[in-house]
Amino acid sequence: MAKRTPDGPPPEPVVARIRLRYARRGRLRFTSHRDFARAFERALRRAGVPMALSAGFSPHPRISYVGAAPTGMASEAEYVEIALTERLDAETVRAAVDASLPPGLDVVDAVVARGGSLPDRIDASVWQIRLPGLEVDAVAAAVVTLLAAESVPVQRLTKEGRRTVDARAAIVSATARVDDLPDQPCAILDVVVRHVTPAVRPDDILTALRTVADLVPPVPPLATRLAQGLLAEDGQISDPLAPDRERLPAAEGDAPDAAPLTGSAVASDR
Repeated sequence: MAKRTPDGPPPEPVVARIRLRYARRGRLRFTSHRDFARAFERALRRAGVPMALSAGFSPHPRISYVGAAPTGMASEAEYVEIALTERLDAETVRAAVDASLPPGLDVVDAVVARGGSLPDRIDASVWQIRLPGLEVDAVAAAVVTLLAAESVPVQRLTKEGRRTVDARAAIVSATARVDDLPDQPCAILDVVVRHVTPAVRPDDILTALRTVADLVPPVPPLATRLAQGLLAEDGQISDPLAPDRERLPAAEGDAPDAAPLTGSAVASDR
């Protein structure tokens, strides 16, 4: 039996890749990754971005996502890479796609990819967890107990059933500080977490604090991912887009050969 092949010409080749950092803010933190992916593809079409397509019977835009934050958690540091059939200026693409997304899904940075793998530049996250109604002394004491433990297994409900993860093993550092709100007690927990499998999320850390110190927030906390990148020996997180900025501008896909972006979103108003 002859092998079927798709009708029509093959997809256009990839000539450039652009890496974008986007934020998920406010009520839009409740969007799932699937919801964001659909909104992002619509935004690319509205912006007129010349996307490279996959081969096969159901071509789709060549988009690579890196470690999306869990639903319900805000983020200032989500990453995605798109493949293009034309060379474009990264800032022009950023502005056009940002204008095509709803407020709360904000594209805040963009670079032309100049080699290397974006996932290989990310192995840890910085999380900020606001804990309204909790005094900082109580949170600090609970953190000391958590960090002193060798392991803190917690259970998480998944689609496959309950799964146990060691929340302590992924925590690099954790510190508590006072929020600047004058009208109510509110502690802020800053945590650096390694990316492990299965991932340890902010709600796992809060479960661990409840397990070791009976610390329970009286109102729902708000977790925001502030950064992702490679974890250095001093505990700092590097910018995963920095290597692309540091390369010489003569690399393939750079702005001198870039074509203008003519999508309708360029002149739109957010």
